[in-house]
Amino acid sequence: MNHLGLIRAEALRQKETFEAAVLFARTEGIIPAPESAHAIASTIRAAKKCKETGEKKVILFNLSGHGHFDMAAYEQYFNGKMEDYEYPEKEILKAEKELPKVG
Repeated sequence: MNHLGLIRAEALRQKETFEAAVLFARTEGIIPAPESAHAIASTIRAAKKCKETGEKKVILFNLSGHGHFDMAAYEQYFNGKMEDYEYPEKEILKAEKELPKVG
């Protein structure tokens, strides 16, 4: 879907993601699952970009789950034990080559 231009892929670091998740939880009263937290962080990035450029746009994201089963990850974040990890580019390219061809 990314190659067809139907979606846009974006890499986010763990700390930025959990920072966004905590902001969302404090603002909305919902603890998001880490997967949803990535969408929240990306939404915050987009909103900040619009604020900088003055562009007005509607920004949507999908809250796909709560983070009640992910408390260990939140604990790592609050205790300063969460590390940002950059997945090696060569491993990404290798995995992409193994994806099934669709269409």
